Amino acid sequence: MNQTTTYHTNRQTLFQLMGQAQINSFDELSEISGVSQWQLNRLLVGLIAKMSLETLLKLAKTLQISLEYLLSQFCTDESLVDMVAISQESSPGVNSRQLEHLKQEYQHLEQQLSQQRDILQQEFQEASLQVLESWLLQWPTAAAVAKKNPQLSAIKLLPLVKPITELLKQWGLEMNGTVGEQVSYDPQYHQLLEGSGEANPGDAVMVRYVGYRQADKLLYRAKVSPVNLESVS
Repeated sequence: MNQTTTYHTNRQTLFQLMGQAQINSFDELSEISGVSQWQLNRLLVGLIAKMSLETLLKLAKTLQISLEYLLSQFCTDESLVDMVAISQESSPGVNSRQLEHLKQEYQHLEQQLSQQRDILQQEFQEASLQVLESWLLQWPTAAAVAKKNPQLSAIKLLPLVKPITELLKQWGLEMNGTVGEQVSYDPQYHQLLEGSGEANPGDAVMVRYVGYRQADKLLYRAKVSPVNLESVS
C-alpha cells in the first residue's frame, strides 16, 4: 500500500471513529484530545509506530475506544510485527502480552488524568474563593441588614459586588451592552424580550439585560425591547 492510499484509508477510518464519538473535525479532535495536528498527520500517513504512548492513549480516550482497537485500525500486519515499542523502549513486535501491558499503562494514565482534573478543579475553586473572600464574608450580613431596613439605599450594597466583577474579568468575561443603552438591533447579539414586540435588524432597541462574551465566543445575548414601545416608568 503506497503512502497516498494509506493516507486516504486512514483518513476515512479516523473520520468514522470521530463520527462515533460525535467529533466533527480534526480541529475539534486536536483541541479535545490535546494531540497536535502534526501528530494526527503522522497517524494518517501510517507513522503510528513512531508516535508516543501518551499521544495514542489521549487519542484512544477521546475517540472512546481501547488502545488495542486504535492499534488494530491504523497498524498494518507488518507494522504490528516490526513495530517499535510505543514508549521509550524497543521491542520486536506487539504481542498479546505487550498489548496487555499497554492496556495497564492506559488505565494507569487514565487514573492519573482523573486525579489531575480533581486537583485542578480544587485549585480553581481555591483561587476563586480568594477573589470572592470579602463578598463571602460581608454579603450575608449586608443582606440581613437590608431585610431589617427596607429603606436602606441599594447603592450602598454595590461595592460588595466588586469581587464578583473582578472574578469575571479574570475569566475574560465582558459585558455585551449596558442596561438602558439604546443600540441597533442585531439578532446575532440581541434577544427580544418575550412580549416586548417585534424589531427588524437595525431598529432601535433598549438593553434590558446585558449579555456576555468571552474572547471571541458569545455566551449570552443581551435581552432588549423595541424603543418605540418603551414607557417611562
